[in-house]
Amino acid sequence: MAILVFFIAHYYLSLFTQTFFLHRYAAHKMFTMNKFWERFFFLFTYICQGSSFLSPRAYALLHRMHHAYSDTEMDPHSPHFSSNAFSMMWKTKVIYSEVVLDKHDAAKRFEGDTPEWSWLDKFGGTVYSRLGWGTVYVLFYINFATAWWQYLLLPVHFLMGPIHGAIVNWGGHKYGYQNFDNHDKSRNTLPFDFLAFGELFQNNHHKLPMRVNFGVKKWELDPTYSVIWLLDKARIVKVKRKWQESVPMAA
Repeated sequence: MAILVFFIAHYYLSLFTQTFFLHRYAAHKMFTMNKFWERFFFLFTYICQGSSFLSPRAYALLHRMHHAYSDTEMDPHSPHFSSNAFSMMWKTKVIYSEVVLDKHDAAKRFEGDTPEWSWLDKFGGTVYSRLGWGTVYVLFYINFATAWWQYLLLPVHFLMGPIHGAIVNWGGHKYGYQNFDNHDKSRNTLPFDFLAFGELFQNNHHKLPMRVNFGVKKWELDPTYSVIWLLDKARIVKVKRKWQESVPMAA
């Protein structure tokens, strides 16, 4: 039971920080927050992602490239230019590493207005940090695992962030339905996105990239939006475009 709870908690906490802080805040700045809360969620993201921590700056630049070049050869993670999800993940990893080192020229035009905490940003991507978190996961399993097969979950812990990205970018650009003609392959995969906390409403998001609620139909439920709504009410964040934002007619 302890292993299952730990796995589910790690999966969804890492997922939440990726969609809330890295995507909706760092990449799109759908809402604002003061410096204290920015540092709080920066640290929270590092803790929740652990061994697969993704630099908010590098994530933001890659995601801005993804919107600008959606499903073209310059898209850093389109499934339509990779033979399988693993090759797409590797391509994304290579571009991500170049962006972190400021060696990817195509990303430079998307610089600016990203969360900054240079020490934690750099340390989170070091081998010391990644191995340290990996050791924590292994020790937890050694102490609480009750069957050999549970150890097969460890690789998912190690690569949680990239796995979430692969689910969203592979599934959200290959499977599902379209509300809008965005001139790309984006899809809405699930009507209630329990698997990726709203990220699988890719077709809606590509049409309305600044809309904080990724669901546009009444039956499209975005769990992360509910949390942002509460944080806005608590004045921890301030949404730039409120939820009554008009939605254009779907194609």
